[in-house]
Amino acid sequence: MELFDPYKITILVSGLTGLMLFIQILVADVAAIKGKHTPGYPVNPDHNSFLFRAARVHKNTNESIVIFVLFVLFGVLSNSSAFYLNLFSAIYFVSRIAHMCFYYGDFKLARSISFALSFAGLIGMFVTGLMS
Repeated sequence: MELFDPYKITILVSGLTGLMLFIQILVADVAAIKGKHTPGYPVNPDHNSFLFRAARVHKNTNESIVIFVLFVLFGVLSNSSAFYLNLFSAIYFVSRIAHMCFYYGDFKLARSISFALSFAGLIGMFVTGLMS
C-alpha cells in the first residue's frame, strides 16, 4: 500500500468522480421521469430541454472518465510526481463539477471553459506520467 500513499488525493478524486457520475445518472433519470420520457427512446436534441442537457452532461463525463482512469493508473504505476498527479486530477474533477453545473444551467461559455480546463487536467496527468 505504500505505493498508493502519495496519491491519496488522486484516489479520493477517483472516488468522487464516480460519485459525480452516479449523481449525473440520478439527475438524468429524475428529469426523464418528471418529463414523462419513454425509456428506450432517444432524448430530443434540444438545448432548451433540461432533460437533453442532463443526458449530455452524463454522456460528456462518460467520454472522458475512461481517459481519467487510465491516466490515474499510468501516473501511479509509473511512480510519477504525486504532487502533480494529485494537482491535475483535482483540476480535472473541479472542472468536471463546474462543467456539470454550467451545462445544467445552460451557461454555454462557462461550460466550454470548464471543459477546456478538465481537458488540460487530463493532459497534465498524462504529461506527469510521461515525465517519470
